[in-house]
Amino acid sequence: MNQSTAISGQTAVITGGSRGIGAGIAAKLAEMGAKTVILGRNRSALEAVAEQIHAKQGSCLAMVCDLENLAEVEGVGREIQRRAAAPQILVNCAGVGLPGRPLLECTAADWDRVINTNLRGVFYAIRTFAPAMVEARNGHIINISSIASKNPLPGGAIYAASKWGLNGLSFSLAEELRAHNVRVTVVSPGSVNTEFSAHEGRDLSRMLAPADVAHAVAMLVTQRPQSFISEVVLRPTQKP
Repeated sequence: MNQSTAISGQTAVITGGSRGIGAGIAAKLAEMGAKTVILGRNRSALEAVAEQIHAKQGSCLAMVCDLENLAEVEGVGREIQRRAAAPQILVNCAGVGLPGRPLLECTAADWDRVINTNLRGVFYAIRTFAPAMVEARNGHIINISSIASKNPLPGGAIYAASKWGLNGLSFSLAEELRAHNVRVTVVSPGSVNTEFSAHEGRDLSRMLAPADVAHAVAMLVTQRPQSFISEVVLRPTQKP
């Protein structure tokens, strides 16, 4: 089975699908035949991504969802199952950061904003969508982390903490679910050329692109039955 048919007809949920890496992943999975569902807070941005996917004959359902609200995530989960079937693929890509903000200048509200989206929201999504994967004994959960989960990040301590936490959650969950044939993988890219953060002084042509991360996700969801890739670290071939 090749990449063009391996996930054809499967439902794939992508959080943070309205822009950047999430939008790139949704486009790639739709190109591979998946029924993609993109979640985010900005309806117009979500619909713009869905229209781009539809224009290429792909399947995409755009749904507004606040990942900080468990009841809302669960409600969206029930609607997805009704309209597109339970997902076999979940990509947790939604994320926020506070670039260039030293920790001592951050507030409790800053902490809550980053942790609630980058970590709590991932827990809510997994808690909502993973049980059906366990029941079906088939599924992929891919959590988009960051190089900041491995290296010090001055001016981004809260963001780094959220990604270190995401890695710990992911690796532990992987051990819990592997017996149920559900793979959990962390993808940690270096700087990607998106609007997520400023890239002053960098050669943008040398940076990773959303399509590079999407390519890694495509590889993960087409693994052979006996393989389990627990982590992918992506770096550009040349430093920007």
